[in-house]
Amino acid sequence: MRVLLAVVALLLTGCGATAAPPAFNAADVMFLQMLIPQNQQGIEIVRLAAERPLPASLKELAAAIEATQRTEIDDMKGWLRAWAQPETMDMNPQAHAGHGGMKMTSPDLVGPLKTVSDAEFTRKFVDVLTGQQQGAVELAQTENGEGGGVNAQARDLARRVIDSRTAEVKQLLNAKA
Repeated sequence: MRVLLAVVALLLTGCGATAAPPAFNAADVMFLQMLIPQNQQGIEIVRLAAERPLPASLKELAAAIEATQRTEIDDMKGWLRAWAQPETMDMNPQAHAGHGGMKMTSPDLVGPLKTVSDAEFTRKFVDVLTGQQQGAVELAQTENGEGGGVNAQARDLARRVIDSRTAEVKQLLNAKA
C-alpha cells in the first residue's frame, strides 16, 4: 500500500523519469525574430496601396494584411519579452541558415513601388506582395518542420501564417489574372 501511495504521489506531483518539455527553444525564438521584420516589411508594402488606385478587393486585402500582421507582431514581441529573449535577431545572415535564410523581399523591389506610375502600380504591387507573402509561408514551414520549434503558441502562429498567407497569395494571383 505504501508503494502504491508513493507512486500516486509521484504522479500527482509531476515528478518522474520524463521531464516537462521546454516552453520554447532556439528555433521558436529565431522564427519570431525573423517573422517580426518580415511582417513589418509586409505592412510597409501594403501601406503603399492606401493612396493608389487599386481594385476594391485589393484595397480590402491590403487593409486586412496590415491589421493581421500588426497583431502578430504585438503577440510575437510579447512572447519574446515573456521568454526574456531579444526582439531583434542576430544580423549575421549565417545565423539564419537553419530557417533557410531571411525571407525578406529585396529593397530593390520594394523601393520602386513608391514611385511607379499609377498605371503600373497594381501589377507591380501584386508581384511584390505575392513574393513577400510567400516568403512568410516558407519561414513558417521551418517552424513546424523537423528540428523546428516546440512552443505551442509559436507553432500555432506558424500554422496560421501558412494558411492565411497561402490564401492571400491565391487572392493576389486571382487579382492578377
